[in-house]
Order: sequence, then structure tokens, then C-alpha cells
Amino acid sequence: MNSEILYNRLLKFAENCQKLVLVLPKTSYNIEYGKQLIRSSASPGANYIEAIEAGSKKEFTYRLRICRKEVKESIHWLRLIDSASSNSIGLSKQLNEISREATELIKIFSSSIITSERNQGINK
Repeated sequence: MNSEILYNRLLKFAENCQKLVLVLPKTSYNIEYGKQLIRSSASPGANYIEAIEAGSKKEFTYRLRICRKEVKESIHWLRLIDSASSNSIGLSKQLNEISREATELIKIFSSSIITSERNQGINK
């Protein structure tokens, strides 16, 4: 997968999280969880740009780790939103689709981190 395709997936992920937050019932939980989700879902795209522009392989790997961490955090907020929201079918479907994409992104970043570390001779 080339860097532009992955960046576009990250952008779409953040946009889908924004759309989700817009349709959430305006409870005190969802307002707070939504703010957190917006932050954590937007961060991987920005950090991926930093990774692509990294000055060293070590910095590249570090940025990929941040990307993965932020996507994992987004899953946390999605789970909390799911538990705090009414069980509307449309909302559940949207949550499931976003969570599925987050899981795929984590796998992509994990694989990229392993490859990058292998190329650097780092054994973990």
C-alpha cells in the first residue's frame, strides 16, 4: 500500500468519526467522548504525515507507533460511545464500520512497524 492510499484512509477514518459525532444524542457522556474521539481519530493522519517526512528511520518508526496508539485510543472512545448511546440500528452500524476500519489500520501500522524495525536491525 502506498503512502497516499494509507493517508487517504486515515483522512476518511477521521471524517467518519466526525460524522458519527454529529449524529450522536447530545448527552453529557457523548459530548465528552465525542470530543476525545475527534482528537484521537484526527491524530493518526497528522502523525503519518510526520512519519513520511521523518529525518531518520528511528523517527519514522516512532511516528508509526503514535499512529497505532491513537487509532487504539479511538477504538476506546468508540466503545464508550457505544455503551453510552441508545442502541439505534443506524448508529450501531456506523460504530461497527468505523471500528472495523480502525482494527484494519492497527494491523497495517503493526505490520509496518515490524518491517521498519526489521530493516533497522531492531529485535523486539
